Amino acid sequence: MGMGRAAHSRSPGQLENSNLFIRAFLLLFLLRHASSQCKILRCNSEYVAATLHLRGPERGAASCTALRSYSLCARRTARTCRGDLAFHSAVHGIEDLMIQNNCSKEGPTAPPRPRPAAPNAAHGFESLDICDYERSFLYKHGRPPGFQHCAAFGDPHIRTFHDDFHTCRVEGSWPLLDNDYLFVQATSSPVAKGSNATVTSKLTIIFKNMKECIDQKVYQAELDNVPAAFQDGSVNGGTRPGGSSLSIRELSPGRHVEIRAGYIGTTIAVRQAGRQLSFSIRAAEEVAGAFTEEQDLQLCVGGCPRSQRMSRSPRGRGRVPAETARALCREMLPVEDVYFQSCVFDVVTSGDANFTMAAHGALEDARLFLPDAEKLHIFQAGGGCQLSSPSVLLLLFLLPCGLWAVLLHF
Repeated sequence: MGMGRAAHSRSPGQLENSNLFIRAFLLLFLLRHASSQCKILRCNSEYVAATLHLRGPERGAASCTALRSYSLCARRTARTCRGDLAFHSAVHGIEDLMIQNNCSKEGPTAPPRPRPAAPNAAHGFESLDICDYERSFLYKHGRPPGFQHCAAFGDPHIRTFHDDFHTCRVEGSWPLLDNDYLFVQATSSPVAKGSNATVTSKLTIIFKNMKECIDQKVYQAELDNVPAAFQDGSVNGGTRPGGSSLSIRELSPGRHVEIRAGYIGTTIAVRQAGRQLSFSIRAAEEVAGAFTEEQDLQLCVGGCPRSQRMSRSPRGRGRVPAETARALCREMLPVEDVYFQSCVFDVVTSGDANFTMAAHGALEDARLFLPDAEKLHIFQAGGGCQLSSPSVLLLLFLLPCGLWAVLLHF
């Protein structure tokens, strides 16, 4: 390239970076002018909405109809989308999907989605769907939202939004979540007299007031009292137009409830197993990250403070022999991951076999709530360094955790 010969004193890496910078600058410049007129994001969202729930044997034909409609929508907006990177990516993506699904370019298309009547912006699509977070996000961004999962169960053991896993000795009340939409507090007490281990004995969940959708609602659960209603006796978000976007239902009487907060794309499960309460949440990424620097103490975000973390390796004399606890836990948890380790720790410490249900319930919630199924199992060395796969556990018999990390570095 001409630029390359002129800049003969530069290294190849510098030339490449310069070219990338110039290209990026030009793209941003073009996008700034094109994106205001280009309607490709509307085409994207209509295609995703049309295919999001397709199932069964007729999925192929319906996918082709949706793709032809997508292609037609893209052609109609082509004139105003010149230079728009999202538009050109969509066009190439449509072609690839048509080939992958063996779709003919000739055939039926879906009728255009009716646009909501909107005398002014305040009564447009966003107003109608503001209490349906997933639908509103899809319309605005042309893709479904991302989600994160956090859980607290047993001792308590904390799985953070970032898939870190800690066992804590926290006693008293600690915030699991504290953001613009939710406040969740867990109260812990010793699992047994004289024990350093603690369990969650009370959960308080506050769904903060959202003017368009719900009144503020408080849910509180305690040992032997897991109600299927909010503190005021209601089972939804109140009398506002979006009140039904917050609801609570009982999955197992007095033992398991599920709270759906559709207006913020969030689902919460509360369980009691043995003498402990557990908490699991699937939250939209945007919601999980809606907090300020002052709200930095959240166990779901940062995990347990270092001074409060415990090893899950059984030490000393417990109330149940470790091998007995392993046998009990293996019946419910055949994979020896952090859920299995937590189960063994809790049964040894408490002497209560019901703690196998706490770990099993947390694993089942994770199976439902995790956006990435490959992250279901986490493998750690007794609460120490995190391992990427079960096969790596063999190395623990050969090298201490810290030494192995140093060797990997080299």
